[in-house]
Amino acid sequence: MVVVHENNALHHVVIIGGGFGGLYTAKTLAKANVNVTLIDKRNFHLFQPLLYQVATGTLSPADISSPLRAVFRKSKNTKVLLGEVNDIDPESKEVILRDRTIPYDTLVVATGANHSYYGHDNWRPLAPGLKIVEDAIEIRRRIFSAFEAAEKETDPELRRAWLTFVIVGAGPTGVELAGAISELAYKTLNEDFRNIDTTETKILLLQGGDRILPHMAPQLSEVAKVSLQKLGVDTQTNTRVTNIENDIVTFKQGDQVQEIASKTILWAAGVKGSSLGQVLANRTGVECDRSGRVIVEPDLTIKGYKSIFVIGDLGNFSHQDGKPLPGVAPVAKQEGEYVAKLIKKRLQGQTLPQFRYNDVGSLAMIGKNLAVVDLSFIKLQGFLAWIFWLVVHIYFLIEFDTKLLVVFQWAWNYLTRSRRSRLITGREAFEEAKTVTNDVPSTTIKVQKAYKVGV
Repeated sequence: MVVVHENNALHHVVIIGGGFGGLYTAKTLAKANVNVTLIDKRNFHLFQPLLYQVATGTLSPADISSPLRAVFRKSKNTKVLLGEVNDIDPESKEVILRDRTIPYDTLVVATGANHSYYGHDNWRPLAPGLKIVEDAIEIRRRIFSAFEAAEKETDPELRRAWLTFVIVGAGPTGVELAGAISELAYKTLNEDFRNIDTTETKILLLQGGDRILPHMAPQLSEVAKVSLQKLGVDTQTNTRVTNIENDIVTFKQGDQVQEIASKTILWAAGVKGSSLGQVLANRTGVECDRSGRVIVEPDLTIKGYKSIFVIGDLGNFSHQDGKPLPGVAPVAKQEGEYVAKLIKKRLQGQTLPQFRYNDVGSLAMIGKNLAVVDLSFIKLQGFLAWIFWLVVHIYFLIEFDTKLLVVFQWAWNYLTRSRRSRLITGREAFEEAKTVTNDVPSTTIKVQKAYKVGV
């Protein structure tokens, strides 16, 4: 195994993960007198908040991605390394990749989180989540393939199943997905098909808690619920999914158990820390919460190891109000900037007060001209909130040309309701298209029989 050594004259900061936390740590250290190595298994930074727009055909993956080498082209102290960290040795201060070992003086772990299926990992292929580009492309394939399959289907029950979309989880991702699918069915695709009426599409949004968007003010949650209902989305709260099998979603509301047939089930509920959280727990004895997030100290280090920081979705920071900070981009950004400033202070023999998150609020897009924004000093809804949502998301995009591309795409979509990225891709879709044509009787198409169950 190759051991890579940096210039011993400079403090070496290794950052694992090129998401918001890792990116802003490296950007803030760009002019510091340190060497920085940023390691990620992808060669790009992904703007996750807009993944749902890739999944619903508004944007393409390139519109919300920035190559890491391009981002740090002018940061001469920063080296980008494509690779996956398998292990961390905190005693020898090394990160271990498949083909090499890299020493560090300070380590920043910002590898994010994945979806949690609450012990039902067998649901994962049946109800994909939305965390990476491949997830968005797969969801896009399923959504648009559902309309294509419904166009060919002659069995009314199966057609209803193809035109039924179930989304589990009503946080911002679930709400935004539901609103975007509604606009697809009722506005964008309503004149594109000949054998089906896309306005017969049923969208069911299931939420385990007593209201959607639970991190927002109750009045905004209610505004969002009413707005979604006007868009044709059926929101069900206090609802727990108990099974997903054979294109049937079983869910429980109180003592009542119901089922609904759906060919497109999407998961937007629950998160768990990346696998490096467990690696750190095994190597250092640090505690993790039930979601696998690492319990961090007030300065974002882990207990007993002042040279290791854990930030972003992987870290559980509960020192501000007793509750973990939410897994959102502003938290990761502020934590990354704080860690970089603390590293620079330490090199000067100084320190900083404990990290404190400046809550800039939360927001969610519902549909065209519809959004909700919950800030500490004001609450917005409707058109003004929608404009605010657009401005904030443009601001957080990394590269200037990406900002221009997204603005153009949004403007075109607003004027024409045309979604240019409605591509059905993947080998599975290609193979199916070769074997199923419009003139083949529906009885020859191999699909699982669905059951019509009312909600």
